[in-house]
Formats: sequence, C-alpha cells, structure tokens
Amino acid sequence: MYAYDEIDRTLVNERVSEFRDQVKRRLSGELTEDEFKILRLQNGVYLQLHAYMFRVAIPYGTLATNQLRALAHVARKYDRGYGHFTTRQNIQFNWIKLAELPDALADLAEVGIHAMQTSGNNMRNVTSDQWAGVAPGEIEDPRIWSELIRQHTTLHPEFSFLPRKFKIAITASDHDRAAIKIHDIGLRLIKNEKGETGFEVLVGGGLGRTPFIAKTIKHFVHGRDILSYIEAILRVYNQYGRRDNIYKARIKILVHELGIEKFSREVEDEWQHIRNSSLQIDDEVIEDIRSRFTYPAYEKLPHMPDELRQAAADPEFEAWRKNSVAPHKVPGYSIVTISLKPTGGPPGDATAEQMDALADLADKYSFGEIRVGHEQNLALPHVAKRDLPALWKALDKLGLATPNVNLITDIIACPGLDYCSLANARSIPIAQELTRRFANHELANLIGRLHINISGCINACGHHHVGHIGILGVEKNGEEVYQITIGGRADENAALGTLIGPGVKFDEVADVVEDIVEAYLALRERPEELFMDTVKRLGVEPFKERVYATR
Repeated sequence: MYAYDEIDRTLVNERVSEFRDQVKRRLSGELTEDEFKILRLQNGVYLQLHAYMFRVAIPYGTLATNQLRALAHVARKYDRGYGHFTTRQNIQFNWIKLAELPDALADLAEVGIHAMQTSGNNMRNVTSDQWAGVAPGEIEDPRIWSELIRQHTTLHPEFSFLPRKFKIAITASDHDRAAIKIHDIGLRLIKNEKGETGFEVLVGGGLGRTPFIAKTIKHFVHGRDILSYIEAILRVYNQYGRRDNIYKARIKILVHELGIEKFSREVEDEWQHIRNSSLQIDDEVIEDIRSRFTYPAYEKLPHMPDELRQAAADPEFEAWRKNSVAPHKVPGYSIVTISLKPTGGPPGDATAEQMDALADLADKYSFGEIRVGHEQNLALPHVAKRDLPALWKALDKLGLATPNVNLITDIIACPGLDYCSLANARSIPIAQELTRRFANHELANLIGRLHINISGCINACGHHHVGHIGILGVEKNGEEVYQITIGGRADENAALGTLIGPGVKFDEVADVVEDIVEAYLALRERPEELFMDTVKRLGVEPFKERVYATR
C-alpha cells in the first residue's frame, strides 16, 4: 500500500470544499446545468438516464480495507446498496443525489479517496496490473511509476483541458493484464542492456467509434526521463489534437492521420527541449515514492501445507482453486481472484455487505489489501496457501466463489441502456442471460478460456472490440440490434475483432453465442486448442456460416 502525505490530504480536502460550493450554487440556480457540467465532470459526476452517476478513482487498482469499507458506506448511505467496478479500476455509484454528493466526497476523503479526473477532458486514473508487486517475473512493481505519474498529472494546469479524455496504463510483466495497447499511452517496464529500468512507450490506442491498437513510439525511455517524454507526447497532442469534432479528438486519430513516424518526430523534437529540465527525475524522488509503498511481512511457508492437501479432496474447492488461484512471487503464498460475475448477476457489481465482508477477509487473509482488475473482478494479492480453504468457504457464503475467472461467463459489460444516457441498447440483461446459458462449470471448463465483452453503444465502455467474442448494441429503426465480432484480445498480442455479419435482435444474441461456441467445439483440432487459436487458424468464415445458416 502507498501512504499518502499531507500534500495529498490537503489537496483532496480542498477539492471537497470547492465542490460543495459548486453544488450549492447549482442547487440555488446560480449555475445552470451547462455551467455546472464542466465542474461536476472534473469531480467524476455524470448526469445519466435516471440520476447522477458518481465515479470514484482507485489509483492503479489498489485499495486498503478502510477504503473499501468507505466505499461500502457510500453505497449504503447515499446509493442503493451497491457499487459497480469498471474496466478502468474505478467504482461507480448510479443513484447518487446531487445534494448529497459533497457529503459522500467528504466521507471518502477521510480515507484518502477522491474522484478527481475520473471524467472530463483531462488525464484519467492511471491504471496498472492488478497483480502488480506480487506477480512472478515482473521487472519491478509498476505501481511506483503509476504513482509518480499520478502525482505529476493530477490537476496539471496545462493538461486539464485536453482535446479529449486521456488514459495511461502500465505493466511490468510479459503477460499484459493492464491492456496497455488500447490506451492513449501504454507503458511497459523493461531493462536495457545495461540493466537500467525504463519503458517501451506505445501511443494511440483506444476503442470507441474508431478503434486502434497502440503503436510503439519509442523502444526505450529511461525511467528518469519518463515524465518529460509523457509531457512531450501530451504537448504535441494538446497542440495538434482536434477540438472541432468530438469524434476525431482522441490522440489515436492524430497518430493515425499524421502517421506514427511524423508523430514520433514531433514528440522527439518537443522532448529535446524539455528532457533535461526539472522534469528529469532524480533517484531520490523514485526512492521516496518507493519507500512509501509498504509490503507485507511474509512468513516462510511450505509450498504444500497440510490444510491445502486435505482440502484437495473436496471437488468444489479444487474447482475454485484451479480456476481462481494464481502463483505468487513469494513461496507459500497465492493471488486469489474474486469473480464479480455470479450466475444471473450484473457484471462488476458488489453490494455494500459484500464489500464490508471482503474488507474483513482482506484484513484476515491478505494483509489488509484488495486489488481491482480491468476485467471488473477483485483480487486478494497476499493469501497464504494454508488459508485458501478457509477463504474459499467464506467467499462461498458471500456468493463470491464462482469459479469462472477467464471462462465464458466472466463477462465484461458496460451499464448499457439500463443506466447510461449515451447507450443505444441493453448490456446487462444479455450478460445475465449468457451466465445462465453457460452456468454449468463442466461445460465452461470444456470450452476453456473465452472472453465475452459487451457494449451498449459505440463508445465501447465494455471493450467489445477486444473481446474474443464482442457484442455491440446499436439502435436501428427504433429497435435494439447487436453486432457480433470475434477474434479480439486485449493482452500483449492485442487485436481488434472481426465483424461476422449483420446484426441480430436482442432475443437472438445468446443463441448466436451458443452457435459460435458449438462451432468452435466442433472445429478445434484438440481439446487444448483455445477459441482464439481456432479463430486464428480458420478465420471467421466457419463461424459466420454456422451463425447465419438458419437466419
């Protein structure tokens, strides 16, 4: 965990005071909704279909238990008893009353949580690998650098009014769990031939109306220069990015139109002017941030404790362990992913009671720490193997032990037309129906790793472009119609999915997914061949033929 200093606490408290005054003026009529809009967006507040939506930042996906309890408190006191974890390591509350928003922010500020820059045309929450600091084989803990960037970009005067929103993601592992290639800037920690820490820098990724996979702009930027290099990218974007067309304002469009070579030259020219300035990072600065991260006092534990050996006889426990428990860099410990995708439930939702109970479990079994992943699941990063059976029983009582991580029912979905004023179609009911269709765990394991992503509009908050199976809801002649893509992925081999044919009606979507799965099971060469491997080998045509043969 990172220990915030007095500067951070003062900033957060001052922001609450400012927003309280802004809300007061809006409620009195002194500010119109249009005048208030830019102020509320800078504090994570959207006006949705039924109420204001409140988005809270969880920097690089790390939560302390007192912070999770504070989120549960907000859900219980100011909302309808639950929160929705998003694909960018935030949490959203969908039923907040405007008059009570400053009180909710004040309650969160007491534990160091805020909503600054979770919306608006500025630098958003810096995200990272939810296994950061505990994943075997990573270069080093990427949250150290995430925190550095968070501090530099929070309320940055030059970049608070960019042409469009801007997102950065960081990973330090060979396997990308942070989806860096679909971000405006993606950073991959690496070591050069001298053993120095630096970054491969990617730029121009993003989904939405015009999706792009990020391109490498520089293969190595030394760690001491990363702030100046990011600043150079942002300056070029701020200068040349379009402000006349909201659909062409993202940096991905600028990179595409200029070409990566010309864009790289513009950034390099800008960087040469500022790289040796005060933006160059001293080792002492990094070490100060590093020193503020506290790590557990791990014990020396056996690889196979008696508790785990005895629990292995329980097939339900073993199914969960094989699915939801991952190796840890410290012997005797594990990383536990907690699925927020129960059968029939909205993906990513957690009740106040579940959040409180998870905080208790994290205190007992994970040194008081919880992580949020971009797949809309949670994780306990420091669980002793001897405690896995007891943890599983406790999670099962909470309805949080569904063994479907990375399987077909581990669905990513946006709120869709049930909540969002921008949506054209529903997302949540389709996700719920699919979890019912594939609720049989034996069938899900037979299918293997298969990610479904659902968006209710072209803005792609459900990341449908990079789903193994992507589902996009659109409106056509007053009716919800869903376009289906296959072959997308968001990892180190990120790719955009391919449209398989005409859109289908709402009540046909689950049938189409079943057809695609049945085609895959019939077409794969062996049980170990994953869905993505079959698609890569055969292309989309066999799946298209199966789906549209009788439609």
